[in-house]
Amino acid sequence: MTRTLGVSLKMYFGYDQTLRWSRTVADLLGNHPALVAGDVRLFLLPSFPALPAVAGILRGTPITAGAQNLAAADSGAWTGEVSGVFLREAGARYVEVGHAERRTHFGETEEVVADKTAAALRAGLTPVLCLGERDRMPVAQAVTECRRQLIDALQTSRRFGLGGSLILAYEPFWAIGAAQPASDEHITGVCTALRDTVAQESAHPDSSVIYGGSAGPGLATRLGGGVDGLFLGRFAHDPEALVKVVEETAARA
Repeated sequence: MTRTLGVSLKMYFGYDQTLRWSRTVADLLGNHPALVAGDVRLFLLPSFPALPAVAGILRGTPITAGAQNLAAADSGAWTGEVSGVFLREAGARYVEVGHAERRTHFGETEEVVADKTAAALRAGLTPVLCLGERDRMPVAQAVTECRRQLIDALQTSRRFGLGGSLILAYEPFWAIGAAQPASDEHITGVCTALRDTVAQESAHPDSSVIYGGSAGPGLATRLGGGVDGLFLGRFAHDPEALVKVVEETAARA
């Protein structure tokens, strides 16, 4: 089974730093056997302005680029927005949808997340659909909440008969930016339930469930087959740490 690793740079890096980091990652991992063989897939999500350049840096490697957000519309009078169609032309193959920060700071509702998920699928992008509970709660309650979010996020896609692979990124709000990720038992419990749920979605075959929220080196080894991969943030700012996570993930593939 292919394992999936994603990295979102959020807004931590400037333009030049983003390109330098991407070149280093390409140099270190562009010929990694697990990536070349397809045992592990790796995607990077830079800020919008750097996307075409990063896609160019990654060209010829098994590493792919994506975006951290997209508009719900495909075109039109939406000042400051970027459509999925535009992102696809610019070199994106993945796009993050519904991150906790978008929901909290920009007021993205379940309806907006559903419309953006559909927009990504229309554009031929793989949505990296972020799901997670706001507050700490038992696994069973977290599963119920994340399943609800998943069902809500697919409503628009179902209405228009849109299909395609999904990456479900389980990121409990309370674990993002924390010193430690959620407990191993909590992560595997929720991710296993989400994997079973998305497997029942015939319109979205070959989908996977990855964990984010203070994910870093060592976690892939501890979780084993409990997740399909990791969604990394600040712990991947050091390219050597990212190499370590790739090695750990490859060992579990």
